[in-house]
Amino acid sequence: MAISLSAVIITFNEERNIERCLASLQGVADEIIVIDSFSKDKTAEICAKYNVKFIENPFEGHIQQKNFAIDQASHDWILSLDADEALTDELKASILEMKNNPSYLGYRFNRLTNYCGHWVKYCGWYPDSKTRLVNRNHARWQGVNPHDRLDMNENQQVGFLKGDLLHYSYYTREDHLKQIEYFGKIASTELYARGGRSNWFKIGMKVIAQFFKSFILKRGFMDGATGFTISRLSAYATYRKYVMLLNLQRQK
Repeated sequence: MAISLSAVIITFNEERNIERCLASLQGVADEIIVIDSFSKDKTAEICAKYNVKFIENPFEGHIQQKNFAIDQASHDWILSLDADEALTDELKASILEMKNNPSYLGYRFNRLTNYCGHWVKYCGWYPDSKTRLVNRNHARWQGVNPHDRLDMNENQQVGFLKGDLLHYSYYTREDHLKQIEYFGKIASTELYARGGRSNWFKIGMKVIAQFFKSFILKRGFMDGATGFTISRLSAYATYRKYVMLLNLQRQK
């Protein structure tokens, strides 16, 4: 039996990305819901050009906001995207085929990331398979902010759809550095609340391990200069997170 599909997106100041995301959903989603955290840019104006249900809701965390978005949908089948993501034509075709006769209660597909104009195939960034298409009665966003994941309940099997989800991550290295600081604050706070602790030896070992994993084990060197930049900044992100955690310890 054919299903109806609600696409849900959370936003905050996403004027640079949201239109590409919404355009890719045309002809696929039967309903589009945008949950916005009171953007100051043209996000709302761009959404008004599309048949979008636009809801403003205070941001309490990525997991909380995404679960709130799911709850606002009119249909049980949910496609959950970030504003900086878009469907390829191949993935759209796979979703349309699935809508006619779903065999599973959840589906995953590969995500291909664009970093400063380069498509990244290594560094552990591809295929980066994500479960994003689910029956909401059998799935929920979980994890530790800001690293969320859409998990199936009751150990349900997940199907796989062909086609990539395009992820336009960072336009400049400065964007990446800002995000490292933003995510570092969230992650270190969550880690501290869960009993995590840090010291300089641990910081050094984790930084080295992260660079080695990204550049060597995940073959980041195959992405050339882009792979080196990603691996170096991934190591720096690890450094910042655990230094922030160390600072939280010292404040107590």
